[in-house]
Amino acid sequence: MNSTPHIKTEGTSKFQIGEIRNNTVHYDFEKIKTYLNIKGHMLFGKNFRIYKEDEAPLFKLCSYFIQDHHSCAQMGIDTSKGILLSGPVGCGKTSLMQLLLHLAPHKTTYEIIPTRNIVFSFNASGFETLEQYNQTRNYCFDDLGVEPTGSHYAKDCNVMGEILLSRYNLSCHPKDVIQSLSKYGTGSYHTKFRVTTHITTNLNAQELEKRYGNRVRSCIRAMFNLISFDEASVDKRK
Repeated sequence: MNSTPHIKTEGTSKFQIGEIRNNTVHYDFEKIKTYLNIKGHMLFGKNFRIYKEDEAPLFKLCSYFIQDHHSCAQMGIDTSKGILLSGPVGCGKTSLMQLLLHLAPHKTTYEIIPTRNIVFSFNASGFETLEQYNQTRNYCFDDLGVEPTGSHYAKDCNVMGEILLSRYNLSCHPKDVIQSLSKYGTGSYHTKFRVTTHITTNLNAQELEKRYGNRVRSCIRAMFNLISFDEASVDKRK
């Protein structure tokens, strides 16, 4: 385990984003922003920056990913649920989810998968694609709602709708899994493993229900914390 999670190392540079007191990391949001700006430059180029108008959703996201249970509770965020990050096209949803992977990987991590790629995989491989995401791994499904309807041997399927229903069962009814006692596999134990799913989308709640049905929307309510960018958020791609 990283003994200095409050210090981020990038090349020869170190960035302190908090301090340890009583064996607990106390993070500093201003220092986190400084680090994220630097890391954003490294990942996305020199034009990346955190916009002042985006700091409210960013603070919520940071509080969630560092698992600041107190701050999250004050904002109505359930740290046991995933994140549904919504906002207009180009506001930076995907970039932030990529960036925040680096904030506290010892607390939460996930693989980002574009929903279009999942549907293309279904079209080629069929229903085994659905089973691939019914596993105890954490995912962020990127751009939910832009993917086409799946079709395999003339059988149409609302691929992401089916996957979200499966992920609901994994999220809300944790499975018993066996975890190794050591990296050398010298023993094992049973534990409840909670699977986390995140989503980015341009759609609002009504549009999601129209696209996936009220059953999926009900699951979405149970699975996710909704964090939204302002509708007037600028398109950072321009």
